[in-house]
Amino acid sequence: MNRRYVSCAAALLLGVATAGYPVRAQQAAPAPDDALVKKAHAIHDKVIAMDTHDDISASNFTAERNYTQDLGNKVNLPKMVAGGLDAAFFIVYTGQGPLTPEGYDAAYKEAIAKFDAIHRLCEQIAPDRIGLALTSADVRRIAASGRRVALIGVENGYPLGDDEATAMKRMKEFYDRGGRYLSLAHNGHSQMSDSNTGEVEGWKWNGVSPLGKQVVAEANRLGIMVDVSHPSKGSMMQTLQITKAPIIASHSSVRALADVSRNMDDEQLEALKKNGGVIQVVAFAGYVKTDSPERSKALDDLRAEFKLPKGTNLGGGRGGRGRGGALAALTDEQRADLQVKLTVLDAKFPPPARATVKDFVDHIDYAVKKIGIDHVGISSDFDGGGGVDGWNDASETFNVTLELVRRGYTEEQIGKIWSGNLLRVMDQVQKVATDLQKTAK
Repeated sequence: MNRRYVSCAAALLLGVATAGYPVRAQQAAPAPDDALVKKAHAIHDKVIAMDTHDDISASNFTAERNYTQDLGNKVNLPKMVAGGLDAAFFIVYTGQGPLTPEGYDAAYKEAIAKFDAIHRLCEQIAPDRIGLALTSADVRRIAASGRRVALIGVENGYPLGDDEATAMKRMKEFYDRGGRYLSLAHNGHSQMSDSNTGEVEGWKWNGVSPLGKQVVAEANRLGIMVDVSHPSKGSMMQTLQITKAPIIASHSSVRALADVSRNMDDEQLEALKKNGGVIQVVAFAGYVKTDSPERSKALDDLRAEFKLPKGTNLGGGRGGRGRGGALAALTDEQRADLQVKLTVLDAKFPPPARATVKDFVDHIDYAVKKIGIDHVGISSDFDGGGGVDGWNDASETFNVTLELVRRGYTEEQIGKIWSGNLLRVMDQVQKVATDLQKTAK
């Protein structure tokens, strides 16, 4: 593959600013030896480095302001080239709103605007620099041409509406527009599925709704991968009972290492392996590294003292002081008292240092050891809150390969983790779709 990226990207691990992108001093790590860096560069240049979750704003896809420029965001063409990130799933995301006709229609319009934006980039703004892939063969062909690869994932089934006929019609439209994976829910329960947020707020469907079950079946028929990163564990387990194709978790980490509801526990990982799917481990600092047990208990005690629901984000430490959600119900006096106690708590049990590439690859290691090399991939959630020290944006992508090489992963294994496993699932999902469509005739 003829690919350009920053040749001294390894220097990022030493705290050296490269290509104009500053590096935090706390990223400093032992200097990798020249042979290791050379080996990592050789591997990084051969494999297709693919990130399966990058959020977008439609306002960044205009003639005047677009991804041919470094817009200061985390993923754009200059940064993809600088870090050797070959392919990215750009996300048609809609936040969860009211389960009303007006809410569904507003979400649908927002989704279409994002589909249009991605097509505009690939077909009008920079077709010589990036191409839209609909199949694994497209990914390989476009990457071999020296261009970047765009793919599309749909995050949240909310825009599909709650009418069966409308939902099926919109699914077909999303597939025809290039959508190749779909999540039934995001943060907050949708009309199709419980969200992981139900661990705090309670459940609506106890898994997948009747319409959600039909959507999973239709995704199989069309050739859309079902994404279980945001839905609840119960939703995921029920999805596995319905689906005839492998599924993915497009951006989740390992719950055994970071106990948050967005991550997958060992039972989920084993079920994913049995299904033939893949977890795309996410470099989202808050999902990679969490509070110590002592700090977690102290925060729980503080929530109980102020009669706040379990899991309420108090906004302490790195997060600043929040006012939304359950905190809005507190009086000004209570809120002031809480902030004083949070300051004391932060001093006694400091929040952890921000997660690093090393911490991130620890999650990859765990998943590989638990379910095997064929079921693990990589994602960042860039421009949606993702990033860790050492992989803060696409320009630092090489550092992930370097850490994998440092730990002894081979070129073949790294190729599978970066893209091979996800592309294999794409192929299997498309084969299931082809078989289902033939059977229906």
